[in-house]
Amino acid sequence: MIGLVLAAGAGRRLRPYTDTLPKALVPVDGDTTILDLTLGNFAEIGLTEVAIIVGYRKEAVYERKAALEEKYGLKLTLIDNDKAEEWNNAYSLWCGRDAVKHDVILANGDTVHPVSVEKTLLAARGDGKKIILALDTVKQLADEEMKVVVDPEKGVQKITKLMDPAQATGEYIGVTLIEGSAAEELADALKTTFERDPDLYYEDGYQELVNRGFKVDVAPIGEVAWVEIDNHDDLAKGREIACRY
Repeated sequence: MIGLVLAAGAGRRLRPYTDTLPKALVPVDGDTTILDLTLGNFAEIGLTEVAIIVGYRKEAVYERKAALEEKYGLKLTLIDNDKAEEWNNAYSLWCGRDAVKHDVILANGDTVHPVSVEKTLLAARGDGKKIILALDTVKQLADEEMKVVVDPEKGVQKITKLMDPAQATGEYIGVTLIEGSAAEELADALKTTFERDPDLYYEDGYQELVNRGFKVDVAPIGEVAWVEIDNHDDLAKGREIACRY
């Protein structure tokens, strides 16, 4: 198993930080960045290789590659997303389709979360599960969250931001365990998704899988402090959370 990080996004709502850096390299605890936290989590659960999808300001990641490898004891492979500033992340994850064949834990490059999330996903493996989403079933939901409806027997039924929060089982937090056996079907669903509309999310690719009859499972993460960092208010929360880890 390897780690996979989506770190190609521009994060324009985090300017001026993202004038020169991709969102994943915005500092959240001193010099520690969002990417640092994720790589630290991956190292703690015993992963030795991580693929990182890069795009916007990718040179900043390339410049830090050797230092990050030494700090976390990881071999990093950087994968270029040539449409990072034009298309949404369904295409970005598709760019990592070969990495997924190795079994991966995928983490969005803007999610600050503790290693307990990865441990929860690993503990949920087995019983034929191919894709397992980390799900927050505790948080009070609003319009912006990536909401999920789950059937106890059939797994994920719906995943979208465009849903009445009252209907949702919980929020997908941006971390997924994907078995290599799902790689081919996931890649095809993602391709169908971004060819339909390049502005769609990779979660729309998950929905495409569900629509095809593929079972996507979830693992509730419990009472966990985490945040998806989209704007400066989120960044302030991320910095308050990150210093606890």
